Amino acid sequence: MAAHVLRLRLAVLFGTLRGRPAHVVRVSAALLVLVAATAAACWALLTLRDADTDVVLAVTVLGGSAVTLGFALAPLIGAAEDPLDPRRFAVLGLSRGRLATVLAVAGLISVPILTLLAVAVCAAIVWSDRGVPPIATIGGVVLAVLTCSLLARLCMALATLFLRDRRSRELSGVFLLAVLVVVVPVGVFLASLEWRGEVPPQLLEAVSALALTPIGASWALPGMIAEGDDDAVLTGLVAVGTVVLLGILWAWAVRRLLTTTERPSSGRERSGLGWFAVAPGTPGGAISARSLVYWFGDRRYVVNALVIPVAAAITTVPLLVAGVPSELVALVPVVFVALFLGWLPHNDLAYDSTAVWMHIASGVRGVSDRIGRLVPVLLAGIPVLAVAIPITITLHGRWAMLPAVVGVCASLFFCGLGLSSISSVVAPYAVSRPGESPFQQPQRTSSGGAIAQALVMFGVLVLTAPVLWFGWLALDGDTDAADTALWTGVAIGLGVLVVGVTIGSLVFERRGGRLMEFAEAT
Repeated sequence: MAAHVLRLRLAVLFGTLRGRPAHVVRVSAALLVLVAATAAACWALLTLRDADTDVVLAVTVLGGSAVTLGFALAPLIGAAEDPLDPRRFAVLGLSRGRLATVLAVAGLISVPILTLLAVAVCAAIVWSDRGVPPIATIGGVVLAVLTCSLLARLCMALATLFLRDRRSRELSGVFLLAVLVVVVPVGVFLASLEWRGEVPPQLLEAVSALALTPIGASWALPGMIAEGDDDAVLTGLVAVGTVVLLGILWAWAVRRLLTTTERPSSGRERSGLGWFAVAPGTPGGAISARSLVYWFGDRRYVVNALVIPVAAAITTVPLLVAGVPSELVALVPVVFVALFLGWLPHNDLAYDSTAVWMHIASGVRGVSDRIGRLVPVLLAGIPVLAVAIPITITLHGRWAMLPAVVGVCASLFFCGLGLSSISSVVAPYAVSRPGESPFQQPQRTSSGGAIAQALVMFGVLVLTAPVLWFGWLALDGDTDAADTALWTGVAIGLGVLVVGVTIGSLVFERRGGRLMEFAEAT
């Protein structure tokens, strides 16, 4: 029976090359790209034969950890059906333990695992040239492949059990933003380091930490043995323990899948709902989903967001003309971006037009409305700042300023969101209606709109003044002030955000009637 399952796996694997011509062309092109990428990775590893041991260890551990993490995350965000779903094989009459073993072995027969095996073998060849015992190199390859395969199997099972109703292209977009938040800052930081043929100490610390984690232990084992590291035994125990634990969890997942009834109708009910299929089924989740649709689809919101980087870039021109040093000017745009991102939702309720009556008429709590409306700004603002801050520090030239810049930006951004949560319900002002040009503003009989905008902006600057002062001290070379600016900025920003959302929620519930009057009148 086990051989029959393996033959079925091979048949499914080769079956992807059959079908309509367009499908065959897409699959063939993807395979060619994968083969080319694998060949490039293998060639890059084999060129490290003459490199220092530290360099090889850093490359294999960092790269291997990223690959292992990819095997875990890909099943969680993808919507593909699992051909090795244990429920498909329940009719074969195998015991649960034997079925788990057979499916784990069949999971090794896949294109991603074969490419991983090729890369791992090349890494083993490089370590063998350095005198690492064959048992360590072969053991590292086996443990790495088993870890990735079992991790993929387990995550696919978990996705089948818990995430089937929540996976969509919107969720994939959120994942890509998360990857952007991590990969770009790390890439900018690594590019800014001065290698000079040696591994920077910052990377050595990261490698040492990853070597003791489940995602990096199997990749680090041969290198730790090559260097005679005292933690080699501990790394080996972590690698072996990871495989054992994943095997136990996989057996549990198989048992759970075989004893759990699937709900086929739930996926159809939520299909095609976009952000509403991703957001939680709560009032706050519904409001955040509707806000996301507006923010990424309504040209009024899009234009407001696109103006921010243009305005931030323009601020550098007069400073450069005035003779301000370029390394100081480089810090200005990201600060303005953080300020304007937090200021953006100060009048978001007015953009709802008459749609705000749904929240008030249905008795939605103020906290659900306030938090739901902040989700799009947080979802867009955090990745933007996470990418812009490292690039800014690179242009500035002093990475010691990173904590100070993060603190200043965090305070400006979160304080802006907190004060905007109050302003949008206390002093909303008329804006262009849905479908109208974003540059067409209605005539106003009072200056309330200008006052509300100015008060939010001024309040953010006043609240961030202590952080700006510590940032200025950090510019003068006080490294302790940079750390102080970081923690002060985060504390002030989050504190103002919580207080602002609380006050805005109370005001929203008390002024519901007036807000409806405002929506109808504008």
